[in-house]
Amino acid sequence: MYKREFDQLVSSGKIPKSLMLYGDNDYYIDEAATRFVELSGGRESMLKLYFDEYDFATAKNYLSQSSLFGDVNLLFVKSDRKIPKKELTQLIDLAQRNANNFFLYAYMGDDFKTMSSAFTKKMDAEHVRFFPPSLNEAAQVVQREAEKLGVTIDRYATEHLLISLNLNLSMAVGALEKLAILEGPIGAKEIDEHIFSLAPMAMETFLFTLFSKKPLTEILPQMQQLGEDEFALLRSLDYFVSQLFLYHAYIKLHGAPDARAILGYAPPRQLVERYAALAVKIAPETFEKILDTLAQGELQIKRAGNASQKETLLFSILIKIKSYLG
Repeated sequence: MYKREFDQLVSSGKIPKSLMLYGDNDYYIDEAATRFVELSGGRESMLKLYFDEYDFATAKNYLSQSSLFGDVNLLFVKSDRKIPKKELTQLIDLAQRNANNFFLYAYMGDDFKTMSSAFTKKMDAEHVRFFPPSLNEAAQVVQREAEKLGVTIDRYATEHLLISLNLNLSMAVGALEKLAILEGPIGAKEIDEHIFSLAPMAMETFLFTLFSKKPLTEILPQMQQLGEDEFALLRSLDYFVSQLFLYHAYIKLHGAPDARAILGYAPPRQLVERYAALAVKIAPETFEKILDTLAQGELQIKRAGNASQKETLLFSILIKIKSYLG
């Protein structure tokens, strides 16, 4: 099950007796866990076993007990370590047997294949995998949180915050709470002054340099200084190329760029001019080649066995993009 299906499930007010949450998005995992806890009705009586606190005997004994007052027994395990499948199966079985029992497992690690298969519909169990958000999706989440906090922040500043934090939603929302103490609207200036960026060199600078006529040997050191993994870099590349294409198409139709019409918000004028100048130099078929290369490259990197292979594949993607640009 994926996020959209899970959202539909909880919107109907239904939840499984056992649920495993995992994937590449800590924010969504925590958010989904909160929703499950609320719908189960077990907030006040649940047993939380976080990370090294997990002990199978303790977890099993908790779900084996019966409540004299009909309270909900909710076992919430959050850990980056794998629980043996045999133990998972027993906990899921205990949750399924008793109408008042629920089991929630938030797995924060990477090796989830053998565990997720234990959560079957037959046992009234589900597993939900979360993926990294697109920049647009992440920006919508951050802006919703900003409204709750009473923070005034425009779309450009929101994206600037997210890019600075490698699209880490948990960190971005935490940063908003810090920025909320400032008076007045929040812009890129306030973000740069008060929030530590995970990328020592701006991603935009790297991307514009990549699409210049400079040789790749001059660009690779910039990429290495960014400190981002292959998938974060591919996401930024995909978003950058998509924005360039929107500029290209709009200018072809109207003769001049209008960022508000193109993007729905207005970045600084100098940035708009820079995007427009680059966009008109790229042929439509080149955009198609680049986006196809990024899509195929992402699949290849996901299937790669080790870090060295992933790095080699990423370099080959950059070389192809440079070759398309001439």
